[in-house]
Amino acid sequence: MTSQTYRPPSTDQIRRAPKALLHDHLDGGLRPGTIIDLAQEIGYESLPEHESDKLGLWFREAADSGSLERYLETFAHTCAVMQTRDALFRVAAECAEDLAQDGVVYAEVRYAPEQHLERGLTLEEVVEAVNDGFREGERRAQADGHRIRVGALLTAMRHAARALEIAELANRYRDSEGGGVVGFDIAGAEAGFPPTRHLDAFEYLKRENNHFTIHAGEAFGLPSIWQALQWCGADRLGHGVRIIDDIEVAEDGSVKLGRLAAYVRDKRVPLELCPSSNLQTGAAASIAEHPLGLLRKLHFRATVNTDNRLMSGTSMSREFELLIDAFDYTLDDMQWFTVNAMKSAFIPFDERLAMINEVIKPGYAELKSEWLFRQTAVTS
Repeated sequence: MTSQTYRPPSTDQIRRAPKALLHDHLDGGLRPGTIIDLAQEIGYESLPEHESDKLGLWFREAADSGSLERYLETFAHTCAVMQTRDALFRVAAECAEDLAQDGVVYAEVRYAPEQHLERGLTLEEVVEAVNDGFREGERRAQADGHRIRVGALLTAMRHAARALEIAELANRYRDSEGGGVVGFDIAGAEAGFPPTRHLDAFEYLKRENNHFTIHAGEAFGLPSIWQALQWCGADRLGHGVRIIDDIEVAEDGSVKLGRLAAYVRDKRVPLELCPSSNLQTGAAASIAEHPLGLLRKLHFRATVNTDNRLMSGTSMSREFELLIDAFDYTLDDMQWFTVNAMKSAFIPFDERLAMINEVIKPGYAELKSEWLFRQTAVTS
C-alpha cells in the first residue's frame, strides 16, 4: 500500500484541514452568549431565551421550518443587538476567531450595512466597525496559533431600494488598508424580488471593475439564476442549488444538461452551496439527496459553505463531516472543494494562487501523509 488518500478523514483531520468559505452571514453566526450580553447592554428584552444553550437551540429549531421566509425571521434578534460600533466590532472579531479555530484560512463574510443603522450609525461607521473587528479577530487568531484572512461582502436587501448606494459603499471601501470590502451581494426573499430590480447597482459595479455575487436559485428556481447571470452579470451564485432543475438523470444513469446548466458548468460559474441551510429552507430533502453530490460528479464549480452558523448549528467542519458521511468523500474531495472556493474568491489572482499553493495544498499534503507515521509507529 502506498497511499491512504481514499480513506475517510477523521473528525480531527477535518477540523485541521485548511478550508475556504465564500458564503457566511455575519448576522447569522453570532455566539449565543454574545447575543445575551449585547441584549443586556442595550436593554433589548425580546430574546426568546436568556441562557446561552437554550438560546442557541431556539435559533436552530426556529430555522428548521422549511420556509426561507420563516428562516429569515430569526435575524430580527441578531440584527437588534448589532446596532452599535462596539457590538459590530465584537461580533466581527469573534466571527474571525471562530472560523480560524475551525480551520478556515480564508473567508468572505457578508452583511447588510443598512440593517445596522437603528441607533444612529452611518453606513460608513458600520463598515469601518466591521472591518476593524475582522482585523482584530485575525490578530487574536494568529496569537492563538491560527491564520485566517477575512474579507467583507456588503449586501443590499433585495426588497429595499438601496442597492446602488450599498454598491457605491462597497466600491469606496474595496481598498481599505489592512483588508476591507472585497465585493457586493444582494440577499433576502427571492420570490417577488428578482435581481433585475437592482440592475443599476450591477451596471455600476461592472463599470468599476468590481466583484459581486447574487443570492439566486435557493428558494426560487431557474429564472432567478438566469437573471442573475445573463441580465445582471454575477461573478458567482449565492446558493445556486436549483440549477439541478436543469439537469436530467435517466434511469440508466446517463445525464443531460439543459442549456442553462451547461452554461453554468462551461463558464465555471461558482456555486456557493450551503447544505445544512438548504435542508432548513426546503431546497433539499436530506444531505444524501442534496444536489451537491451530482454537481460534484459532473464537475461543476461547487463550493461548500455554512450560510448561517448559528441558525444551522454548524461550521465548515460539520458541513464536511455531513458530506463525507453521505458521499464517502475523502481529503482529496475536501481539497477539491477548497481549491474551487479559493479560485472563486474575490481577492487578486496572485493572492489566490499563493493561498492555494502555499497554504491549502501543503496543508492537505501533510494530512494525507499522516498515515505513514501511524504505520511506522504500529510496525516499529
